[in-house]
Order: sequence, then structure tokens, then C-alpha cells
Amino acid sequence: MIIEIENLKKSFKDVTAVDGISFKVKEGELFSFLGVNGAGKSTTINIISGILGKDGGTVKVCGHDIDNEAAEIKRNIGIVFQNSVLDKKLSVYDNLKSRASFYGVFGQEFKSRLEEICELLDLGDILKRQLDKLSGGQKRRIDIARALLHKPKLLILDEPTTGLDPKTRITVWGVVDKLRKETGLTVFLTTHYMEEASESDYVVIIDSGKIAAEGTPHDLKNAYASDFIKFYNHRDEAEKFFKERGYICKNERDFTEVELKGTAEAAEFVKQSPQLFDDFEILKGNMDNVFLKVTGKDLKGV
Repeated sequence: MIIEIENLKKSFKDVTAVDGISFKVKEGELFSFLGVNGAGKSTTINIISGILGKDGGTVKVCGHDIDNEAAEIKRNIGIVFQNSVLDKKLSVYDNLKSRASFYGVFGQEFKSRLEEICELLDLGDILKRQLDKLSGGQKRRIDIARALLHKPKLLILDEPTTGLDPKTRITVWGVVDKLRKETGLTVFLTTHYMEEASESDYVVIIDSGKIAAEGTPHDLKNAYASDFIKFYNHRDEAEKFFKERGYICKNERDFTEVELKGTAEAAEFVKQSPQLFDDFEILKGNMDNVFLKVTGKDLKGV
């Protein structure tokens, strides 16, 4: 395991930020840690990375205990924050060189590492450019490069695509996917975009300092998200058909939507009344549905 947390607790005066949570992160996986602002995500990350002390529980990263081996843990972690910590007026090269020095990476070691990262992240053409002259996607690639200079085993991405346009988000995730495939890097993600969480190997949802739900995206969808069927023709007949069977119908401008217990139900309804099903679609429940059902809150815009 890359991360092992047991009964972690942290309070700020009379506010309990993290209330006895436990979870594990496997080596090489994409792990999503979800919650609204104030749920306890940032507090947990700050404890894992050694920035903040804990009140109780145990934290191990890469087999090292945070109480006794914090320095070793920091050497194994790279963090990409939502807001860049790089100097906008320096060139990409100067930014990476100065940041590498923080990790004790100098001289030939820095040159070799920079060459590896440039090849991995395709940075060669922008090394001499000033940071504030780059696009959003290019800046994010530099943020990731900065976090990888010391060859960490764990990369923490704290809302890495918030505020980025869809094209740039795709670029960033292309870089992350390449890293995972080529280096086996473990990625710990917080995000407000549920489609990103859907690609995770494992998800933990935290709410008011406690773990509200956890599992693979598939398992969470099965447990908490309903499927839906939409009718574009025969709306009146479809509404009558389902209401007679105790289902709630939602009428929109050009379709009627019915919540199902599962996709298999739709097949049974097709057999019972095939004439209603000449223009319809079945929508699987998604991680947005899961989060709302688990917490009663909506991550969008948070």
C-alpha cells in the first residue's frame, strides 16, 4: 500500500475537520478523494504530506510513519496544487532548476532528470519561455514537471483542472495517463469534476469529516445511482404505462423521464409494451448522482 490511514482525527478549536477516517491507497492506482469545500479533503492532504500535524490515528506513506519519518515521506510525495506555486516571471527552465534545488537535485543529476521529464511531458520547445507567456495546459504540464523532479512514488493532484477549459483538461489528463502507464505512478486526486472521478480505480467520499461512502466507481453507481429511461415519442402513453406500475415520471420539454431500479428493468418493459419503445434511450447513473445521493450536496460549482 502507498497510503495507509487508520482513525485519523484533526480538529481546529471546536471544529472537527477530520473525524476518525480510515482508508488505503494501493500502489499504481488512481484514487479519488471527493467532498465539498470544508469536508476535510485539504486537511487530510496536508496531514499526509507533513504540512499539518494530526490529533490522533496513524498515517503511513510508502511504508513510513508520519510521526517518525516525515522527512522520508516528503521525499516520496509530489503535489500539484490548484493554484500554481511557480514564478510567473521566470523561464520554465529557471523555475524547474530552482524547484529542483529544494529537493537537493543539482548539477548533472538535475540535467539528467530534466531530460527525462522533458521527454515524458514534451517540454523541450517551451523550456526557455517565460512562464506567464504559456497557455493553461502548458502551465499545468510545468506544475506536474515540478512535482516530479525528485521522482516521487505518489503524486497528489489537488483539483488540478479547476478553472481550465475542456480542451486543456483533456491535455492535462493525457499527461497524467501517460505518467501512470509509463512509470506506474500512484495518483491521489481531489476534483469537482465527477467524470474525472469516474475513471478512478477507487473512490472515497468524505462529508463533514467522515467517510460517507467508498468503493470502485462501478460499485458506487450500482449502490447509489439509479438508471433512467427517456421517451421522445408516445410520451402520454409512456407516462400512463409507468404510473400504473408505481413509477414517478418527469416531463421535460421534449421527453418524459422515468427512474428505474436497473437497466434490466427496461428489457422487461420492452417485452410488455414494445410499441412505446420506438424512440427512447437508457441513461446509466453517474458519479454526480452518487455524490448527491450520498451527501445530499451537489459538487458542481463548489
